Amino acid sequence: MLEVERGRMEEGLGHLRRALESAPETGDYWQSFAEGLLLAGRAQDAASVIEQAMAAGLRTQAALKLEARIRQALKASSDKAADLLADLFNQGRYDEAEALARRLANEHARDPLGWKLLGAVLAQTGRPQEAIPNLEQALALNPNDAETLNALGSALEDVGRLEEAGVSYARAVQQRPGFVAAIYNLARLMHSLGRLDEARTYFEWALTLDPGHVKSLNQLGSILREMGNIEEAEDLYRKALTIDPSDAQVLSNLGNTVLGQGRLDEALECQQRAVKLRPGSPEILSNLGNALQHLGRLDDALAIYQQAMTMRGAASGAENQADAIQQLEAMLQMEHPEILVIRGNTNQSLGRLDEAESDYRRAMRMDAKNASIYSKLLFTLNYHPDKSAEEIFSAYRAFDLHFGEPLRAAWQAHGNDRDPQRRLRIGYVSPDFRRHSSRFFVEPLLAHHDARVVEVTAYAELAHEDEVTARYRSHVDAWVPTRGLSDTALAERIRADGIDILVDLAGHTANNRLGVFARRPAPVSVSWMGYGYTTGLSAIDYFLADEVMVPRGSEALFAEQPWRLAVPSLVYRPAPDMGEVGPLPALTHGGVTFGTLTRSVRINHRTIEVWSKILERISASRLVVDSQDFASESVRRDLIERFAEHGIGAERLVIGYHSPPWDLLRGIDIGLDCFPHNSGTTLIESLYMGVPYVTLAGRPSVGRIGSQMLQGAGLGEWIADSEEEYVEKAVALSGDLDRLASIRAALRDRLESGPWRDEAGFARRVEQAYREMWQRWCG
Repeated sequence: MLEVERGRMEEGLGHLRRALESAPETGDYWQSFAEGLLLAGRAQDAASVIEQAMAAGLRTQAALKLEARIRQALKASSDKAADLLADLFNQGRYDEAEALARRLANEHARDPLGWKLLGAVLAQTGRPQEAIPNLEQALALNPNDAETLNALGSALEDVGRLEEAGVSYARAVQQRPGFVAAIYNLARLMHSLGRLDEARTYFEWALTLDPGHVKSLNQLGSILREMGNIEEAEDLYRKALTIDPSDAQVLSNLGNTVLGQGRLDEALECQQRAVKLRPGSPEILSNLGNALQHLGRLDDALAIYQQAMTMRGAASGAENQADAIQQLEAMLQMEHPEILVIRGNTNQSLGRLDEAESDYRRAMRMDAKNASIYSKLLFTLNYHPDKSAEEIFSAYRAFDLHFGEPLRAAWQAHGNDRDPQRRLRIGYVSPDFRRHSSRFFVEPLLAHHDARVVEVTAYAELAHEDEVTARYRSHVDAWVPTRGLSDTALAERIRADGIDILVDLAGHTANNRLGVFARRPAPVSVSWMGYGYTTGLSAIDYFLADEVMVPRGSEALFAEQPWRLAVPSLVYRPAPDMGEVGPLPALTHGGVTFGTLTRSVRINHRTIEVWSKILERISASRLVVDSQDFASESVRRDLIERFAEHGIGAERLVIGYHSPPWDLLRGIDIGLDCFPHNSGTTLIESLYMGVPYVTLAGRPSVGRIGSQMLQGAGLGEWIADSEEEYVEKAVALSGDLDRLASIRAALRDRLESGPWRDEAGFARRVEQAYREMWQRWCG
């Protein structure tokens, strides 16, 4: 021992080892050797020696005190190493941190701290599979360590062992009920599994313990947004930003929230600030692109989406530009369907339908279970100028085979009372019970339903409500918010409500609930109004239309059975601020003004060619093209270039965006409908503002909307059956300005006195159709 105390460690320890070997039964030698190792700084070896000695029966008071000193030394050593490890980690010196963690685990094998820190280092450096056994070893030594349980849960989650991760998080919370990090992780896992109510409870618990926990504020805001509690979600995001104004993810989420409320400029500002805070995030860049797209800045949006994809390619480790391009292409083929969908949306808005179709189909291959991507594809195919009706319907049939037919096995018999004459329970399902163009057609029906005949429930898939929503609420007997409910849960709710006839008002438009209809929760189901064409679902019984929209012989193009009302199969309630019909503009402008108030997706090479021929035939005429899409300079420029290819100069085109369009319509003499997908609301608005239009009757049913509106007003003379006839009718209509002025002056009165404005009469016709459908089911 003297040698050790004098600092001559090797010599002293050698003497002590030999003494112990010569007389292992002597307890003092064990104790001396252990103390010598401790003085030499070899606390782990000292612990091993004293452990052996005590196992052999050396449990004197002195030995126990020595053991306590050794344990204290071990703790000090591991604490010091842990502090050093934290410093290395914070400095990004991960290789050194891992080496130290491994040494700590090896030298202090019975101390859980080493294994715990090694597991943490491995998990943090992207090796959760390697981290798991080390964390499990730490728990074997200390089963109740909440921090290790939380870290193990995170590693298990990273490798997809979600159920085990949840158990580990829950054990961590059980061991330390105030452990906010573990509560947050458990809440986040529940959210990812779609268990929103449980997730909400845990996030609220975390915030009770730590009201300033920004991550919980952000995640709870996202849950509330999914559930449709938009104002509460916005409040949480803003609270999080008062705590940490530099959190880019919270700022981007706030931007998405206000975007959904139509506050477009505010949304753009949020996303621009978020991008500045985190310029390398593809997700936030994509959100910026969405804001730009909603503002009509489609060219800017597309550039941002491309930048987002390039960011993802760069993040995958490309070393040079050629590799980056190659990896970007690989990325588009193998992953990230969400950006392909966003790019598809923009290409669709720009009228680049082949490119949009390609984007959607590639996204579908990556995310085959995502029905919303398929809906976007089908929506786009409706506008394609060169595909046949049969080719398009085949894609709808494929949708049913993929998303509808597999659910047939789960269909249940309906126990509804089969009394053919009783009051019927009607359910309307829509994401558009708000300020949306469908309100001009749906609200008058709901407002005039006979409460003695039908009991009406609205199933509202709304992100936010407005003053129109309040009116809808007043028209129905029951109001059921559906946002956040799974298709299965909503189908069960509809079944429990005893709905007799369930009516879809959205088709394949955004936020539809076709997955509910595929589960057939009501005895009779109907598709009407919101989409204009088949859903493709054989689970839906009827497509409510008329003989113009769905002429005899076209039944094979619909998955549902067409049910034909008298023409028109819609009713119209004008906006209250339209004002009076003005005089014919051509009488004072010296030339005829044609016009179309339509989205760019409806304008294609066929419409441009036909419209150009009309402008060539009518000297001094001009064409107004107006919608939100044309707020973008590049979209306007592109359309001008396409007309130039047919010899029409920019001076004869008036392209822009005006809302509301009433004064613009007062400046148009004749409307030109689009084809093969006709316009919609703007056509009936044109007629109500005294503007006649020419339409081409094309493929059922979206290619015959214009015909339906004209026939419903007794104006079938403006319906053409060919592109050549379309040109001739437009030319003829513009050739007699006195007659055109008379038509203009009489059109509104004509609509007011006809079926388009007979709200009560239309409600009776629909109710009669419902009664006959019900009686068929009753047998």
